[in-house]
Amino acid sequence: MAERATIKPGENDVLIVVDVQHDFLPGGALAVPDGDAVIEPINRLAKRFRHVVLTQDWHPEGHASFASSHPAKQPFEMADLHYGPQVLWPDHCVQGTSGAEISRDIDIPHAQLVIRKGYNAGIDSYSGFKEADRRTSTGLEGYLKERGFRRAFCAGLALDYCVAWTAADAAGAGFETYLIEDASRPIDTNGSLEKAWRELEAAGVRVITSEQITGA
Repeated sequence: MAERATIKPGENDVLIVVDVQHDFLPGGALAVPDGDAVIEPINRLAKRFRHVVLTQDWHPEGHASFASSHPAKQPFEMADLHYGPQVLWPDHCVQGTSGAEISRDIDIPHAQLVIRKGYNAGIDSYSGFKEADRRTSTGLEGYLKERGFRRAFCAGLALDYCVAWTAADAAGAGFETYLIEDASRPIDTNGSLEKAWRELEAAGVRVITSEQITGA
C-alpha cells in the first residue's frame, strides 16, 4: 500500500507525532497492540525533521467517551452522543495522571509544540485538528499555516483512530499529507483499520514507510 519514492524533509515540512502516551503503550489502560514498536522509528525520523509537533490525549475524569460514564455499557461498545456514534473506551489519558504523559522514551527535545485534545468533557477528539463533532477546532491548522508548512507527516498511536483522523484532517486543510505506516500501530476494533484505510485513500493521504524519508 505504501508509495516508494524517497523524500527529504525541508523547511516547509512538519512531523506530527500522535499520542505516544503511556496509556496507549503495553501495560497502559488502552494499550495498542505492539504500540511500543513505534518509538524507535519515531525517534529516528524526528532527527530528520527540523520541525516536529506532538499531540496528547488529555481527558477530564468522567469523559463522555469513557464506558464508565455510561451505565450498562462496556468498553468498545457504541453509544450515540450528541455529535453522533461514539466508541466507548476504557478510562485513559486522564489529565494529570502518569498514563496521560507522553512516553519518557520519546526523545524529541526539539519538538516545538504539544497540542492537547479531548479535554472537552462532552466531545471526544481523535484528530489533532478537529474534535469528533467535526466543528470544534484545536487551533493546529492555524498554527501550521501561520508557520508556512506545506507538507505534514503523521505517525504514532493509534493508526486507525487518532493518526488516521489527524492525517485526513491535515489533507482536508490543504496540506500534502503522508502517513508513516511502520511508525504507527492500529487498535483494529470493529473493522476500524479497514475503514481507516478507505478514508485515508479518499482523503488523498499518501502512505509511506520511514525508510523513504532520507536524512539531511
